[in-house]
Amino acid sequence: MRDAQGVEAGCFHCSEPLPAAPATAHVDGQSRRFCCDGCAAAAQWIRDANLVDYYRLRSQPAGRAAVDLEAQLAAFDRDDIQAGHVRDVDGGREITVLTDGMRCAACAWLIDRAVAREPGVVEVVANAVTGRVRITWDQSATALSGPLRRLAALGYVPWLATGTDRERERRAQRNRDLVRIGIAGLASMQAMMFAEALYLDIHQQMPVATRDFLRWITFLVSTPVVFWCGWPFIAGMLRELRNRHPGMDTLIASSTLLAYFASVWETLRGGTHVWYDAAVMFVFLLLGARMLEQRARRIAVAQVDTLARARPALSTRELADGSREVVPTASLVAGDIACVAAGDAVPADGRLLDAPARFEEALLTGEAHPVLHQPGDTIYAGTVCREAPARILVERVGAGTRLSELETLVERAQSHRPRVAQLADAISGRFVAGILVVAVLVYIGWRFHDPSRALEVTLALLVISCPCALSLAVPTAITVAHGALAKLGVLANDADALGSLAAATDIVFDKTGTLGSGRPTLARVEAFGGLDVEDVLAIASALERDSLHPIARAFDGQDAGLGAVDVEEHPGQGIAGTVEGRGWRLGRAEFAAGRADDGALWLGDGAEAAARFVLEEPPRADAAAAIAALRGQGIDVHLSSGDAAGPVTAFADRLAIDRAASRQSPEDKLAGVRGLQAGGRVVAMVGDGLNDAPVLAGADVSIAIGSGAALAHRAASLVLTAPSLLRIPAAVALARRTRAVVRQNLAWALGYNLVAIPLAAAGLVTPWVAALGMALSSLIVTVNALRLARVPAP
Repeated sequence: MRDAQGVEAGCFHCSEPLPAAPATAHVDGQSRRFCCDGCAAAAQWIRDANLVDYYRLRSQPAGRAAVDLEAQLAAFDRDDIQAGHVRDVDGGREITVLTDGMRCAACAWLIDRAVAREPGVVEVVANAVTGRVRITWDQSATALSGPLRRLAALGYVPWLATGTDRERERRAQRNRDLVRIGIAGLASMQAMMFAEALYLDIHQQMPVATRDFLRWITFLVSTPVVFWCGWPFIAGMLRELRNRHPGMDTLIASSTLLAYFASVWETLRGGTHVWYDAAVMFVFLLLGARMLEQRARRIAVAQVDTLARARPALSTRELADGSREVVPTASLVAGDIACVAAGDAVPADGRLLDAPARFEEALLTGEAHPVLHQPGDTIYAGTVCREAPARILVERVGAGTRLSELETLVERAQSHRPRVAQLADAISGRFVAGILVVAVLVYIGWRFHDPSRALEVTLALLVISCPCALSLAVPTAITVAHGALAKLGVLANDADALGSLAAATDIVFDKTGTLGSGRPTLARVEAFGGLDVEDVLAIASALERDSLHPIARAFDGQDAGLGAVDVEEHPGQGIAGTVEGRGWRLGRAEFAAGRADDGALWLGDGAEAAARFVLEEPPRADAAAAIAALRGQGIDVHLSSGDAAGPVTAFADRLAIDRAASRQSPEDKLAGVRGLQAGGRVVAMVGDGLNDAPVLAGADVSIAIGSGAALAHRAASLVLTAPSLLRIPAAVALARRTRAVVRQNLAWALGYNLVAIPLAAAGLVTPWVAALGMALSSLIVTVNALRLARVPAP
């Protein structure tokens, strides 16, 4: 990167801004400037190793060369760190590490050549797409930290990849599938070539010996295809028959085995026809369709894999004497202090200590830019520390972290089967049983009409009627849609959430913490009864100290250390408790002070007033745009709030909401939703607090803001991972697209069978053409479902 005068404006190696006195080094015959000595040393090493072509080939700058990583790199040599990540292979041991500095193919080229030159390294494979580097090394010649030190010195800081077992299992399964489909493809070409010679002998002039030779050769070619390549279908049939629930695999395997054994019988007795080509083509095409379906599922579960990899395998823990040690993340416990370097991921949920710091939260919340957090703020596992190192007081680890909760939500959503998918499964099961009966009747009919074609026609009928497209039509679309939803930052808690959201006609918003910013401020404070402002703020702060309600944030920074006991939430009214031996209430005027409601927040003992607080809460920055987008989608927008009429009306006017209800208790909100439902409306509810749990559960589909209470999340159908309201109209659009794709897939699958089955029964389709038609039908519904993976930014 150069300025207008042709002088490098950033570091030659990593393009970071240059300091006032940059480091310099000669590279490729020219003096270059660098941001630090580490980058200068990396460039010099690249020059000395005759790998300077890297700078010419690269399309993106390298990562900044790392320094002071000796402790972290040395930890890679420990057995407890390597456990679960290193495996023995021929020639040594193998490990896969991640690095976020690999940004283009030239980076992978450099890593392959640079690390391979380190002593003891047997093999290096860098993947610029996934950011993974697989290293095989001889442990008797070098420690693992040796090649990793070279990797870090070039600007590719390594860390252990979590979720490697899942990735290894998936890779092994993919390799087996590729071998199966490869063998089936080659065998299909050979079988078709031999079959064509037999088909062209229409006048029966081929010598019998030549004919039998071609048949036996085809038998040898097709046998491994049917019984090894097609084993997944045979195993599936056996499983379905054991469960007394015949399905798609039963029809696939029975058709394949019928074609194969009928051909073997005809070969042995010298009959007229054989159908080896149909059997192998059937297996090959179905393997291709199934592999495409698995690709669709891999796209859908990409968010789970990303979440799994976000948790670092290693963490730096601060000891009581101030020293630090590198430990497996699994060994962290609540109360530990985790030290997170700039650019590293946070290992556990906790509180930020010491100084403000920025964290990249895109994976958890979808926020595009790093968020500035103050000391005391909650920092979540999986977020990335930027600009400066940070210290985190660990509060939740392992399965208790927000990262794990999101991972569980995504997996649950993708494993759920909505009602429409269950209906499709039921139809497929009955369809298979019906087809088997029809096949018997067709065989009997053709035995009377033309016995020589009875088996061929029956086989074509079984093949062409295989309900692959029907079985794939719904689950593939739903799975891909849930993956797209997760990328959007919306996680499903209910199998039927997408269908209900697509049908929504009305959407009801809570105000505080939902449409509102969630950070109300104190506009005015009045104290009564001999108490001053500081006293009443201290009492109110003590009562709200552990509350999850957004109103509690108005008293941040007012805590004077007063003790509060027996604190109890009164939904729709306020909060009560004992502070310094005296009972207090904070909430509505009639609840806290026995006065008429005026929309303010009152502090009192239930009869006498001690203070009056006037709160202000501005709407979220994207609230108006989200409401306009929903209205543009034809959805009626409502506001239902527990606040007084004046503030609610002003808030609704500001956002152009026509239907606003104030002073709504949880029961009132639920009654309002029930009223809309009684009128035939499909209602979506959006809320975030404890008060919203009943109405969230009662709505047709409910959406909880990600920062809200855990109870609201359990009651909600969908959870926003970040308080970005624009995700809601984006989710509605995706739900409607999913509904359209499901309908298209079902229409195609049913229409195909309605046309294809009569043609096959009439003897107008050969078995191999039937196999091709069935595979193309499955391919069409899968490719159509994959369109849902494209997610526009909200």
